[in-house]
Amino acid sequence: MPELPEVETVARGLRLVLPGRGIVRVRLSAKTDFIDDPAALERDLPGTRVKSVARYGKFLVLDLERGRAGEDDGRGGAIALLIHLGMTGQIVVGAAEAPVAAHTHVFLTLDNGRELRYTDPRRFGRMGILADGAREAVLGPLGIDPLEASEEEFRGVITSRRARIKALLMDQRVFRGMGNIYTDESLWRAKINPKRLGANLSAVEVRRLHRAVREILMEAIRLRGSSVSDYVDSEGQRGGFQLRHRVYQREGKKCFRCGGMIRRAIVAGRSSFFCARCQAAPRVRRKE
Repeated sequence: MPELPEVETVARGLRLVLPGRGIVRVRLSAKTDFIDDPAALERDLPGTRVKSVARYGKFLVLDLERGRAGEDDGRGGAIALLIHLGMTGQIVVGAAEAPVAAHTHVFLTLDNGRELRYTDPRRFGRMGILADGAREAVLGPLGIDPLEASEEEFRGVITSRRARIKALLMDQRVFRGMGNIYTDESLWRAKINPKRLGANLSAVEVRRLHRAVREILMEAIRLRGSSVSDYVDSEGQRGGFQLRHRVYQREGKKCFRCGGMIRRAIVAGRSSFFCARCQAAPRVRRKE
């Protein structure tokens, strides 16, 4: 599933081509079960202009303005297009005459003749209109962005909860945008076992983890994300951070750091990869 670095990479690519562009036409395939209200897309998007493109956690938010720039066309307040890529979603902007990939379900014709296309084989993504008041309802419950969190904020969130650190990092109500790949990679870099409780981490460990999370995410963004499955950026190109993975999906291989064995365990309902030697397991207290 695309995580923060992949969604940020797509957002940066869309920012180069979408702001200022008008949406002329919307065309949908017969499979629209991932769209909140397909009729709303067809009704409300034509005639709007893309004002900005933002990432919020794993969501893409395209802020739109109605009518001509700076003018209200009488259809109400500002709206936005919300997009979640799910597990296999892809957004590509290209020539309208380009061959259509299989499982392409949304076509937005732009005023320069190009087309934004959303492709999603498994249709676990989400797309919908955010009208007045809906933005807070959808995005408000999400936690802090790990790239924006200060060390103090990070520590306060981590040490106040007696949940496993893997579960905390992946909980979108705690940290928006983190997922399985970058959680495992960050915990490995910080030498912290995924089963440790957040409340039991020392100040030194929290500081190390905060630094590791930021470093891993920024490196992944610089390399345009990890292409381990279907992910491509807005130009249809694969990312390169999968070549830097140190633990993710490396079960049975040697640790790059200490030579120990990479193991897999189920933590927070997900496969978790870690080094059995340099990410020490939490101590189990014996009952007397």
